[in-house]
Amino acid sequence: MNAKASAAASALSPVSAGLRGKTVFAVLGELVKARLTFLVVLTTSVGFYSGSSTPVDFALLLHVSWGTALLAGGAAVLNQFLERDFDARMRRTSDRPLPSGRISPTLALGLGATLSVLGMGWLLIAVNPLTALLGAVTLVSYIFCYTPLKRITVLNTVVGAIPGAFPPLMGWTAATGTLSAPGWALFGILFFWQLPHFMAIAWLYRDDYAGAGFRMLSGEDSDGRQTAASAVRNTIALWVVSLFPYQFGLAGRGYLAGAMVLGAAFLGMSVVFARRRTPVAARRLFFVSILYLPLLLGLLVWDKPSRKLTSSPGNRLASVPVAGGATVGELPSGSI
Repeated sequence: MNAKASAAASALSPVSAGLRGKTVFAVLGELVKARLTFLVVLTTSVGFYSGSSTPVDFALLLHVSWGTALLAGGAAVLNQFLERDFDARMRRTSDRPLPSGRISPTLALGLGATLSVLGMGWLLIAVNPLTALLGAVTLVSYIFCYTPLKRITVLNTVVGAIPGAFPPLMGWTAATGTLSAPGWALFGILFFWQLPHFMAIAWLYRDDYAGAGFRMLSGEDSDGRQTAASAVRNTIALWVVSLFPYQFGLAGRGYLAGAMVLGAAFLGMSVVFARRRTPVAARRLFFVSILYLPLLLGLLVWDKPSRKLTSSPGNRLASVPVAGGATVGELPSGSI
């Protein structure tokens, strides 16, 4: 090997050394949690679309999606950097890039910080300051609140659901420039969805979490009653909150009917889990939760009423549907 080739190999060694049959792209995809980041971008896009008037500003949608993807990827890398020693103790996470030695901690820290800064900067410059601020709150609460709390209190799951629920609200603020009730409804859907979803995971891997030193409700709940009760309670809350988009005029009766059916199915599976508390029931609840969210979001996109963009400068949601099929922009003065 000549000197130049040797130098190039050395430069790449923090990534390529010990890949164990995986490509660099596959390892980096695991590091940024590509599937989770995709879900974050999807929910952000739905929030943006729900808040947009006609025609949709697809250039702005691309900007908020890209900025959010950078931020989500950075947060995922930093989370794995901080938890690398604990991940090494868990069977389900021991093969991640850091505990497996495929990526060096120094490289991971630099990559996570770079992606996070780029993401916040992109949102600030290409979208708006409010969305960038929400992105910063998401990052800080995820890395500096949720991550350490996983070893301190079983309430970490509730805390962690907060940054997990911000993406659709960020999409909403990117489209509207405001923090308003419909955007918070989207936040509520993601918040309550995460809790039964994670209770199923936590029950399946309760021994793994306990062995790594993570405090989960399932690890301190020997018969699973509290874990299952939490899943049922939060599924009921999700069912209620999922109806808010109809109430706020973000979707029509087709969405309302679909949300009722999906909520009933999700609740039914939560009740089955509560009664049986077996790995099979937990796994089925997990899969139902995975199906529920994209179906609900799909209904929200499909049944969105049209809102025409008015000429008001800086106002992308100047005309909002209200009861009776009219819009705020169409109501005569004095009628509100």
